[in-house]
Amino acid sequence: MTTMPSPLPSDHPPVKFGRVGVLLVNLGTPEGTDYWSMRRYLSEFLSDKRVIEWSHLFWQPILQLIVLSKRPQKVGKAYEEIWNHEKNESFLLTYTRNQSDLLGAALKDLPNVTVDWAMRYGKPSIQSKMNELKDAGCEKILVFPLYPQYSAPTTATVNDEAFKALLQMRWQPALRTVPPYHDDPAYIEALANSIQAKLATLDWEPEVLLTSFHGIPQSYFKGGDPYHCQCHKTARLLREKLGWSKEKLQLTFQSRFGPEEWLQPYTDKTVEELAKTGVKKLAIINPGFVSDCLETLEEIAGEAGEIFLHNGGEKFAHIPCLNDTPAGMRVLETVVRRELQGWV
Repeated sequence: MTTMPSPLPSDHPPVKFGRVGVLLVNLGTPEGTDYWSMRRYLSEFLSDKRVIEWSHLFWQPILQLIVLSKRPQKVGKAYEEIWNHEKNESFLLTYTRNQSDLLGAALKDLPNVTVDWAMRYGKPSIQSKMNELKDAGCEKILVFPLYPQYSAPTTATVNDEAFKALLQMRWQPALRTVPPYHDDPAYIEALANSIQAKLATLDWEPEVLLTSFHGIPQSYFKGGDPYHCQCHKTARLLREKLGWSKEKLQLTFQSRFGPEEWLQPYTDKTVEELAKTGVKKLAIINPGFVSDCLETLEEIAGEAGEIFLHNGGEKFAHIPCLNDTPAGMRVLETVVRRELQGWV
């Protein structure tokens, strides 16, 4: 790291420069499973106009007076079931921090690069980490929204927040954002290998594998969001990599919220229908999630498995996300090294 020798007031700290920052950003997490921790988190998340595009004049009274009166208890109970009690934090936080640490170690051949992490909602905030990187001498920052497929409620809101942080800075670092990597060969290969590794541990073969992606309202898709198309491309490339048929590897969407129609087919409805029509062995993977979280551990590994077995299914398996595994880290490293070209 270099410090600027220019004349400054004696009480002014030396200005650091010459470094490049990499900021991994995931969705976010509550600080605890209690009512008020959940309410703060859900209020920030559901107040984002990228997430809920309704007018705030209409939505905020509903959110604050109705949704947040009961939903924090319900979601808090769900988080409690999948909480990392050893560290007293969500597994999403555990995995994101580990990914940052491991990526920093993997990039040790680039001595002027600093890797850190933030959350779009909750702590640590994007603004706080952008300031820390700048103060550490990062004149250039690569912001990495941890979503393989682009969508406005995920990728775009991370980018929005990063650029908002620049508004508060007199001396702004140069900023790059990582584009979607839904069709990156390293990502597809890692997914295929994770599926084959999981199946090798089972004494049965799934008749169907669902690739379950987080949904978005259909109105967002009709408004031009590319997410639907990128999910389908990921599923198609994964199917081709495995050499499977469309019947064996299918695509669904999960986690709908509110009264609008969301992208279909719905995961829960599909799981129920498969069981009722005679499918006895089912596996599900979540390719759109970099790390296991509430939507994968509770909604899929828990709820979807119960739906399948309750309706006649006999064998069910959830294939974990890539998380902080060596395969998952190779994907993140591949993307970051590519996007840092010209900077390091």
